[in-house]
Amino acid sequence: MPSARVTRREFLETGAAAGASLVIGFRLPALERGGHSAPGATSFQPNAWLEIRPNGAVIIWTGRSEMGRGVKTAMPMIVADELEADWSRVTVAQADADPAYGDQFTVGSRSVRSGFEPLRQAGAAAREMLVGAAALTWNAPRESCRAHSGTVEHVPSGRRLGYGELAARAATLPVPREASLKPASEFHIIGTRVPRVDTPDKVDGAAIFGVDVRIPGMLYAAVARCPVFGGRVKSFDPAPALALPGVRRVVEIASGVAVVADGTWPAFQGKQALKIEWDEGAAARWSSDGIWSAFAAAAEHPGQVVRQVGDVDASLAGAARTVEAVYQAPYLAHACMEPMNCTAHVRGGKCEIWAPTQNPQGVQRAAAQVTGLNVAAVTVHVTYLGGGFGRRGGPTDYATEAAELAQKIGAPVQVMWTREDDLQNALYRPATYNVLRCALDARGAPLAWSHRLVGPEGGSFLLTRGADELIYPLPHFRLERATVDAGIPIGPWRGVGPSQNAWVVESFVDELAQAAGKDPYAYRRELVASQPRLVQVLDRAAERAGWSAAPAAPGRARGISLWQFGDTFLSQVAEVSVSDEGAVRVHRVVCAVDCGIAINPGGLEAQIQSAIVYGLTAVLYGEITIEHGRVVQHNFDDYRMLSLAETPEIEVHLVASDAPPGGVGEAGLPPLAPAVCNAVFAATGKRVRRLPIGRPA
Repeated sequence: MPSARVTRREFLETGAAAGASLVIGFRLPALERGGHSAPGATSFQPNAWLEIRPNGAVIIWTGRSEMGRGVKTAMPMIVADELEADWSRVTVAQADADPAYGDQFTVGSRSVRSGFEPLRQAGAAAREMLVGAAALTWNAPRESCRAHSGTVEHVPSGRRLGYGELAARAATLPVPREASLKPASEFHIIGTRVPRVDTPDKVDGAAIFGVDVRIPGMLYAAVARCPVFGGRVKSFDPAPALALPGVRRVVEIASGVAVVADGTWPAFQGKQALKIEWDEGAAARWSSDGIWSAFAAAAEHPGQVVRQVGDVDASLAGAARTVEAVYQAPYLAHACMEPMNCTAHVRGGKCEIWAPTQNPQGVQRAAAQVTGLNVAAVTVHVTYLGGGFGRRGGPTDYATEAAELAQKIGAPVQVMWTREDDLQNALYRPATYNVLRCALDARGAPLAWSHRLVGPEGGSFLLTRGADELIYPLPHFRLERATVDAGIPIGPWRGVGPSQNAWVVESFVDELAQAAGKDPYAYRRELVASQPRLVQVLDRAAERAGWSAAPAAPGRARGISLWQFGDTFLSQVAEVSVSDEGAVRVHRVVCAVDCGIAINPGGLEAQIQSAIVYGLTAVLYGEITIEHGRVVQHNFDDYRMLSLAETPEIEVHLVASDAPPGGVGEAGLPPLAPAVCNAVFAATGKRVRRLPIGRPA
């Protein structure tokens, strides 16, 4: 039975009348305060994570953002299992930005991974306090009491007390610094297919996304931004916009010129009517052809060494066989289904924000900076996110615009971006130009590997992660970085560096297998033979795809890939066909994944499926092109999405593991591109070394 649903507002409105209750969590400074509530308090909250009410209801707060990844279900499952809660009586609530929840940055597939042990401690500590309260109530030895399904039982007599009955007394007990955790064999919620708690709201329309926020007296705004990255307003005439019905004000802000209106439509119309002269800046000189030419020129020279092992140059010079290739990955937009937006109200020395954000504390800090207020004076309410993929995690431009404008106009305002705004004024996955050289030994195994990676200015994490340390044993290895900055803003994109580096690396490994005259599956298996988790997923994917057992259907071919994303291990097999005109159709994708303990197998499978669909969209169609510093693409007609009819059959096979959970939100994406492109080679004999596959010749 799925858990109940509650909003923060509902919780706050009903909590005052709830009576004595127990709240516990894992934030150690709060735990050290013990279990006593303040005089006159009606609930006990030593920290932010867990409350048990007198009626037995359990409230579990989640500090991470729900953007379709299922964390609002998976993370409370961890707490509830150690608590020995009755899941049917659990209510999950979304937390505001608050240091009580630790780092709330929902990025890097780390929500469950980083929260697993602390959340278990949170539930276990509460369970131990409840058991202690029962033992005191019965004047019985503690070891004679056992927690189970929302109750504590006195085993010898069979007497039971519900958690609600024990909450008040448990709240008087000291909080254990470290509670004993259950063995995995006793999990009864973790590892089960629990329906997601956010599904009912999303089905019946009750879910509140950023675009759904409505507060009394709210105005709406659209912002005209310079079409060239880095450009600024030189001058503007507000009169044409102000002449339109519904337009209230025209205000210059840091990012451009905002039109404030009674609704989104007059705001959009007012933005179109504005007459603005822009100072386009230095980026106006760049176009895609020039960027690729600059990348290629930079690749002719040595770059900054990121990582080096052994003597690559000597090994390459003395090798009997070498393989060389150049791979080009384009700029990509996140293209979230819900465009960027944010609602803000600044009054009385305080700022209140409603944001679909992956980074509530980042929004809080940014709003404090733009308004001049203390961080503590900024409240950030986190709504559901209509897609994130990294775009709502890094720079918080969508939120700072709203905070700045709300302060300037003295009224609550919702800043709404159009789809065109979203594609043309965003942050993009970096484009890269990759030059690879590899020396093979007598058995055809890689002996020396050189990777020269050219891309825009930005953190090396965005560009080199996944290319800096390969899963294959290499006695000689070097990764170099060279920078060409065209002024295109970049940021994390689902899968970050591995989203393109897996394609580069695993496509090149296929080239090595071909040069060695070996089957791509057998070649990889031989190279990773000493790494059992990689061997397991490789074998499982190949077996379920019928790699060795049966040939692909007539007119189809298969490709395979292998990848490690943090502590998650994956292999994918793609089955494709290529028409006489060169159109690629992906019919089937088989993915085997070992991500450690699977908290919610159904949710995990859905995340892998989502990553495969998102990755396939990019492989087939994704490309942002630049013309005179401007993004050419405007909407989904020229930045195409994968259609339902084009979506392949997707199989996800979980490899059982008792290792701690690894991340899965991004992990399923990196192996997809090489599996598809390797299948295209198997079908046609032609390598795909520049994405997307469907780009014009």
